[in-house]
Amino acid sequence: MTRVLVVFYSTYGHIAKLAKAQAEGAAAVAGVEVRVRRVAETLSEEILTKMHALDAQKAWHPEFEVATPADLEWADAVIWGSPTRFGNITAQMKTFIDSLGGLWAQGKLVGKVAAAFTSSATQHGGQETTIVCGFWPFFAHHGFVIVGLPYSFAGQMGVDEMKGGSPYGASTIAGGDGSRQPSDVEVEGAKFQGKHVATIASQLVKGRL
Repeated sequence: MTRVLVVFYSTYGHIAKLAKAQAEGAAAVAGVEVRVRRVAETLSEEILTKMHALDAQKAWHPEFEVATPADLEWADAVIWGSPTRFGNITAQMKTFIDSLGGLWAQGKLVGKVAAAFTSSATQHGGQETTIVCGFWPFFAHHGFVIVGLPYSFAGQMGVDEMKGGSPYGASTIAGGDGSRQPSDVEVEGAKFQGKHVATIASQLVKGRL
């Protein structure tokens, strides 16, 4: 059995939707068990209300347990999701990452597979830097095997429509007011990446048996 964890932070639900797609893709690989977790919210309900995010979060928060370091120990592969904040990951995701020093000290994550996905308000709002500068250095320090979204997912090609997705990972564009939801091709990109990660993780697990 290969175990895949999808761990994410989502403010308005865009990343939550892609997280579900990642999980669906991973679960399509035979012999894979999938667990989906969200990182804890650090903003107060007062602030979230002012951001018009509280009701949005209440709609999907009950679906997911809050992530713990034990979830990462359980997993053979971890797929990480965070919206971009000025070209980097959110403070909520960074807070969770910074809580993992114990796992780093023990080398608990060395050799596990890692991948990332993201969202931004605009087409050029820092999606690639969020993955490459926000997630990948953390992956390297913990010894993860890094996986992206290869061009074998042809949906990221072409300029016929506005869409997220890059060789670094799946992504979506939310719009300045958050009204744009992940498109079909963006959801398919997340599913593809989830399946790709699970396939590679399964091959690595079989090699260790």
